[in-house]
Amino acid sequence: MEGEVTVVKQVKMKKKYYLIYKPYKVLSQFTDEGTGHRTLATLFSFPKQVYPVGRLDLDSEGLLLLTNDTKINHHLLNPKQEHPRSYWVQVEGVPDQKALQKLRQGVDIRIRKKVHRTHPAKVRLLKEAPKVPDRDPPIRYRKAIPTTWIELTLTEGKNRQVRRMTAAIGFPTLRLIRSKIANLAIQDMQVGEVRELSEEEMKRYLY
Repeated sequence: MEGEVTVVKQVKMKKKYYLIYKPYKVLSQFTDEGTGHRTLATLFSFPKQVYPVGRLDLDSEGLLLLTNDTKINHHLLNPKQEHPRSYWVQVEGVPDQKALQKLRQGVDIRIRKKVHRTHPAKVRLLKEAPKVPDRDPPIRYRKAIPTTWIELTLTEGKNRQVRRMTAAIGFPTLRLIRSKIANLAIQDMQVGEVRELSEEEMKRYLY
């Protein structure tokens, strides 16, 4: 009828949260953009409007959070919040305490041709390698050069920051696994596993 107003009822979308153990050589997105690489869409059939909070590089592994909750996005990605992110890093060589202290104090790295002084980081040598599956393909092996695992916790997330930081102290990164985002942890997850969390669990882990 002319002049009649149609009211469209908006359906409130249920909040969804997924933890992923991202494998090596999988893009942190849903389309390969012609690269031929595997994407997150090959791991699970995610609902629409669910996207990664931040990212991991193609050659990095570990914890990735996906959600349609924009508040979580802001909470974790806002630099002012300074949420910790922890990484297990296998480096070439054996860094001494002097080298590790440089990471704790902050080092100069180049981001988009500009020098960035990293925030102070927490770092420790791991006496044993973390209990993670072997990488496929494995890292390059050099008989004459030992490797070391360290745990590095940052409160910022610049492009390829961990790799740039270990290179700055002379110990190139061979393998990089994100183990924690705030209080969310890999724990017993398997490579490629997708685990759905409730809204209550997310609040418990992040707030």
